Amino acid sequence: MLLESTRHQSPPVTFRQAIVGGLAPDGGLYLPVQLPALRREDIGALRALPPPELAARLAARLLDGEFPPGVVERLTADAFNIVTPVVALEGRHAVLELFHGPTLAFKDFGARFLARFFGYLLGETGETATILVATSGDTGSAVAQGFHLVPHVRVVLLYPKGRVSPFQEAQMASIAGNVRALRVPGTFDDCQRLVKRAFSDPTLACLRLSSANSINIGRLLPQSFYYFASYLAVTRTAGEPVVFSVPSGNLGDLTAGVLAQRLGLPVRQFVAACNRNDVLPEFLRTGTYRARPAVPTLSNAMDVGDPSNFPRLSALHGDSADAMRANLVGLAIDELTTRATIREVHARTSYVLDPHGAVGYAAACEYARHDPSGIPIVTLATAHPAKFGAAIAEELGFAPALPAGHEDWASRPILAADLGGTEYDCFREWLLGER
Repeated sequence: MLLESTRHQSPPVTFRQAIVGGLAPDGGLYLPVQLPALRREDIGALRALPPPELAARLAARLLDGEFPPGVVERLTADAFNIVTPVVALEGRHAVLELFHGPTLAFKDFGARFLARFFGYLLGETGETATILVATSGDTGSAVAQGFHLVPHVRVVLLYPKGRVSPFQEAQMASIAGNVRALRVPGTFDDCQRLVKRAFSDPTLACLRLSSANSINIGRLLPQSFYYFASYLAVTRTAGEPVVFSVPSGNLGDLTAGVLAQRLGLPVRQFVAACNRNDVLPEFLRTGTYRARPAVPTLSNAMDVGDPSNFPRLSALHGDSADAMRANLVGLAIDELTTRATIREVHARTSYVLDPHGAVGYAAACEYARHDPSGIPIVTLATAHPAKFGAAIAEELGFAPALPAGHEDWASRPILAADLGGTEYDCFREWLLGER
């Protein structure tokens, strides 16, 4: 599979080159030059497969010929060895639970996939690399867990001080070894700006920098696989249309859904469910992209004011605002509605949504009010509600129980270092000093 930069100023590369490089040399993001189109019968043939085997089958189709026989299937099946139940809630509404992995968030899928392929490729050459990740919450813990103890890899996680939940911080900042967490006295956008600047800094070439958030196509592409699994769970025959409501911050999961659609998945439309950080809904209304400082909200992993995957999302629609409007419905959900959705859905169904899932479900219900078609709407539940126990307790009067193995989070030592400021030189000096 060949990939090209969204800026079209760099030559196409292979998947192997793209995941190790992370960002294209021209500063753009990699996208497949062409995707194989799956026929209805191809999609239908996936129906009986468990999620790990389904993902392995799709990955092998995409990466045919780039790796020795069996490697893609083995690495992908191992990465996707996580259950992905689809829960029917009310009428046409269902919830895809993506929080049953080791860090209780959807980003486990992409991080585990990328870590396995990254480790395989570096093992071939014996070279070392430094992974830089800016995180607003769940990406950091997923990458920390996925890459922990992977040979030849050093991981540096940047997260905004005081703007992630205590549980999220404990997950990502208590891991030693080849993982180092760095608290930044600013916002997620400050963290992302520092990472992007580092990637374009020739004086850091000695560190062989790469990325493991959704800047990296190796993190993004595998997220398209669980769209197929959930589609097959809510339809009877391949070809039936489905709507997906996607909690959207940095727009990686939404972009992965559009990639699944381009592969042939019959998605009628996507609901881009945002919180108060409504860059995409505003763009769909006005045709103007306006970055702005992120506003802190209850659904903190979506607090992004300049989403890095917007160029990919735009490129997949031919850089046409009209094409994006035809395929994407952008809805911004405020804090009162998010909290009310948590309460009301639990009162009606006994189901507990986390704040991000609540944004997605509220947007799905708003979409359904204006759409009489009755076709299924699947909301992506991207994080376990117990990760936001205090917020849930405020609305429901109890904190959801953590799954086994996570109960000791509050006693884990926080090993993060504190960056002295948000200036790039400060970050650069820290990186070079930590070699």
